[in-house]
Parts: sequence; C-alpha cells; structure tokens
Amino acid sequence: MKIYFSCSITGGRSEESVYQKIVSALDSMGYEVPTAHLASPEVVEMEKTADPNDIFERDMAWLRECDAVIAEVSSPSHGVGYEIAYALTLGKPVLCCYQAGRSVSKIITGNTSPGLSVMTYIVEEDAPVVVREFIQRLGNRPGVQESEY
Repeated sequence: MKIYFSCSITGGRSEESVYQKIVSALDSMGYEVPTAHLASPEVVEMEKTADPNDIFERDMAWLRECDAVIAEVSSPSHGVGYEIAYALTLGKPVLCCYQAGRSVSKIITGNTSPGLSVMTYIVEEDAPVVVREFIQRLGNRPGVQESEY
C-alpha cells in the first residue's frame, strides 16, 4: 500500500520530529511512502531550488497513485490543505492528525466527509499510534490494499 504523507514545509517545521516518527512507523510497517523526504531536516533547502510546477505535477501524481493520505496538521499549511482536499475529491481515505491543544482550521475539524478521519495525539510518541489505528481501520475498506509485508 502507498501512503502519501503530508506535512508543513514553509508554514513551519516545529513538528519535524513528529513527522520523522510517523514516516519511520510507516516504513517499519512496510508501506511505501513517496513523500518520506518531507520528514527530513533538509527538505526546506531541497524545495527552495525545485521548480514549483515540477513539485506540483510530481505531488499530484503521487496523490493519484496513493491508497491513503496521512497529514500532520498541527502547523497551518496551504499546501497540506490543498492536498487534503484533492485527496478527498479523489475518494482517498485521509487522516488528519495533530497534537491536542493546537489550533487547527475548522475546515478540517468540522469536515464531515466520510473519507476524512481527524485524530489527536497528546505527546509526539503517540502520533505513530494514531497512524496505526487509522491504517488498521483501512483494512476493511474496499479498494485499499493491505501491505504485502
């Protein structure tokens, strides 16, 4: 199963260690994560020199190819919001997770789309637990394939 991981890049990187824990958990479960590089501390520098059109085309292709989306939304990000909306229009299951107590857009927390799950975690070590719970629920969803690992 391919999981598209989405997180803030230009909107702030204060949750970078959470991003790394989520991507590491997905990797250890055997999922393909084409956006794993977003958890890297070097991503801001890497993205500075990349052509915006190339990034857009690449990321939209990855979204179309993925089976599900996991978005860490503790830090506001226009790009993450766009990716969430696009994934939902494609019928992809989406998890938006964030640290409890953080202010998250009501467009996310109030969204009743059947494909959207919104979950909180208390401490960053709990973020992978929330991700695992979401993925376990996907196992019974038509069109979503379990990992071969």
